[in-house]
Amino acid sequence: MNKNIKLAVAGAVLALSASASAGIIIPAGEWTMDINGNVNAFANWTKAKGPESSGNNVITGGEVPARQAHEDNIIGINTGLLPAWLGFTGTTRQNDLDVSFTISMQPNVSDNFSHGDAKTPLNRQAFVTFGDKSWGSVKLGKDIGIFASDAILNDMTLLGVGAGAATSGNPTTLGGIGFGYIYAGWKGQVSYTTPNFNGFQATVGITNPNQASGATLAAASAVYQERFGLEGKASYAFGADNFSGKLWVSGATYEIQQTTTVANSATAADIGATINAGNVGLTGYYYRGDGAGTTVFGGNGATTTGVKRNSDGGYLQATYKLPTNTKLGIAYGQSSLDRAGGDENTLVKENTRITVGLYHPLTKHLNLVAEYNDTSSKNHFNVERTANTGSLGAILFF
Repeated sequence: MNKNIKLAVAGAVLALSASASAGIIIPAGEWTMDINGNVNAFANWTKAKGPESSGNNVITGGEVPARQAHEDNIIGINTGLLPAWLGFTGTTRQNDLDVSFTISMQPNVSDNFSHGDAKTPLNRQAFVTFGDKSWGSVKLGKDIGIFASDAILNDMTLLGVGAGAATSGNPTTLGGIGFGYIYAGWKGQVSYTTPNFNGFQATVGITNPNQASGATLAAASAVYQERFGLEGKASYAFGADNFSGKLWVSGATYEIQQTTTVANSATAADIGATINAGNVGLTGYYYRGDGAGTTVFGGNGATTTGVKRNSDGGYLQATYKLPTNTKLGIAYGQSSLDRAGGDENTLVKENTRITVGLYHPLTKHLNLVAEYNDTSSKNHFNVERTANTGSLGAILFF
């Protein structure tokens, strides 16, 4: 199983008993091929509450959908937070170097069109690595971002649904994205990871510029950038007997070119910890940003004139393994965004989420998932809309 699928499974082991086993291994001369991935699907029922989106009831940057005039119930069969995945990883040892490549694609389950052919696959990975355990490794290509990656990989809804099921037809749901952490995204990068020093490890890298999102960035891709984005993280993992855990910090800084005349810097940093003691798992996470916005990096992070907004958020999560091997989990997350000078009160003030989930390993590779999510979006007028979502489904790894 390729590195990030392994991380995804390992990160979500607090919520499931799935093992991070390898995929389909095929020896091929000097190479070893690993064909791996997952298939998941969930039936979702959402009841949306609150005013329709108009006037002061608009919530710019809110992640809970507005109630429609003709309906307040939304149903769908969707992929969860983790998309269906098909990955190919090749590894070899040559000239005292460990060399590997990974290419993957992510087909979609969610599609509300009658013919069912409207959604194209995502392509989240295409990278090469080389290195040695004595001095570390270098990665070149497209992979998950460095900043905030541990936040999503330790979110129990990674193998479920979380928030966002009401936006049926999207490639994936949101999980806790925008409800406690900023999305790490999938980015072109050149990064270096140190060797593992008795549990301590660090990664630093440059990424494609303009790794930000928002209404003011429509023409940003055509604007020259003077520097790459910079991202980095450090972590310490520990364990003994039935006790284990991990501490991490990460950060990112970008120059965001909003228009041909307006540019500013955006920075963010976070800290997190996860601890497992017997049948109990606990995770805590917090981030703060200046111009980094909410949900996706740079999303609504500044006004159209370049005045930056402050943001912060985090989540708390607890799981318990029942005698049936079913994991019971509960999580609370919130992302907040401050106004800048002259801002409209319709800007999102906070997105919050409460998740209760049951995650049962039916077999070594197949897990049944049931979740209930209570989500809320509120603007600076304190106008609020909410959504209650129940989800039932399964995820299979190979």
